Amino acid sequence: MDLKGKTALIPGAARPVGRAIARVLAAEGCRLILPLYDWPDSNQEMLEELNSSQVEFLAPEVDLREACQIENLLASIRKRFGSLHILINNIERGGMPVVHGPYTLPHNQGQWNLEMDTCLRAKWLLFHHCLPLLRSSGGGVVINISSIAGVTGRSGPAGLLFNDAYAAANRAVSSFTETWARQGAPTIRVNELRLGLIQSRHGEGTRGWQVMSPAERQSLLDHTLLGRTGTPEEVAAAVLFLTRDADFMTGSTIQLDGGFTLGSETIPPMPSGVLGPQ
Repeated sequence: MDLKGKTALIPGAARPVGRAIARVLAAEGCRLILPLYDWPDSNQEMLEELNSSQVEFLAPEVDLREACQIENLLASIRKRFGSLHILINNIERGGMPVVHGPYTLPHNQGQWNLEMDTCLRAKWLLFHHCLPLLRSSGGGVVINISSIAGVTGRSGPAGLLFNDAYAAANRAVSSFTETWARQGAPTIRVNELRLGLIQSRHGEGTRGWQVMSPAERQSLLDHTLLGRTGTPEEVAAAVLFLTRDADFMTGSTIQLDGGFTLGSETIPPMPSGVLGPQ
């Protein structure tokens, strides 16, 4: 897929992972739609960076949990660009057990619904409303950004980081990926990028990472085959592959976790067996 002149919608671009994705697609010649909601300091930093560049972009304030606001967003995209070719479904909000504690605490009264509404329902709403414009634009690419929380649940060392509703929502995203790949075929490819511990996203640079003890942080790294967390730039490189290069891939999931989900098992020495000469 030649990305020059294509239009890409990237929620969450104010934060490091979304920002890295936006930079990579902009470097390929994409026009950007970057919805803003919370994180005011990050939003301002992103706008200052874009205003000093040559990138053509639109950055409206949108609550992606609200269908009427998404409808207004799509109307703005049609008016400004007339097309949409790429949707990076990068929407999430997950409370970390090590930070928030159990759902039963008073300050967590709305946390379960927040995680489900943001990680799951908002993704569905955005795809549902974008699909007609993707089709009328001649097809394109959807990438669902999810988490290995959907595989691990709240277990092992990751139980400090992945809440129950967050994990359940991310497992459900895989069902969306497969359904939407069928729905979008043959002109719209839909794939999933399942992230492990990424710097600024469950890794360094998050409050959860900061409040864990050194031993708890080391247990997470020890559980990761590559012995480190990933970077936003590595996420962006995977997104670029799925967007630009993976023309024969749809309904698939790439797991970018440094081997975290494999890390609990070790390979024993090969036994000599009981057959053969005694």
